[in-house]
Amino acid sequence: MGKSTGEFSVLNAAVLTVSDSRDAASDSSGDYLRDALTTAGHQVVDHAILPDNRYRIRATVSRWIASEDVQVVIVNGGTGFNSKNSTPEALQPLFDRQIEGFGELFRMFSYEDIGSSTLQSRAVAGLANQTLIFAIPGSASACRCAWERIIADQLDARTRPCNFVSYLKKPVE
Repeated sequence: MGKSTGEFSVLNAAVLTVSDSRDAASDSSGDYLRDALTTAGHQVVDHAILPDNRYRIRATVSRWIASEDVQVVIVNGGTGFNSKNSTPEALQPLFDRQIEGFGELFRMFSYEDIGSSTLQSRAVAGLANQTLIFAIPGSASACRCAWERIIADQLDARTRPCNFVSYLKKPVE
């Protein structure tokens, strides 16, 4: 997890909160992710809150994938094990390549906080149309864990030995 002295690249990100109960006033996880992205030096170019409906999730994320500007999508919520949660099912058909290690690494870190309950986390990530997509649980602690321990470094071009920045589309100027 070393960093070099190379140049930082500002990335354009979109944040989606999947919840049947949150709204703009109560979206603390979405707020955290947008703040974390901007504090790290990235730009949040869009955000939304949607109910847990795989087709609405897929439509919104598809629009961002097709956009010439969005390079990173972070989805929080809808990754649990109950039958209502559909974020992984919404996103996986969109992936050109799945990043299998993301879910494994997230669950490893999450185990430190919630023990074996992490088995019910279906965190996933993938690349679609040169857009990096992360889907993480909606709790504030899960968002913090994913951002601080995995995502922030992987969105930083200075992270060595590798990061995902070189795989992302270049936004239209």
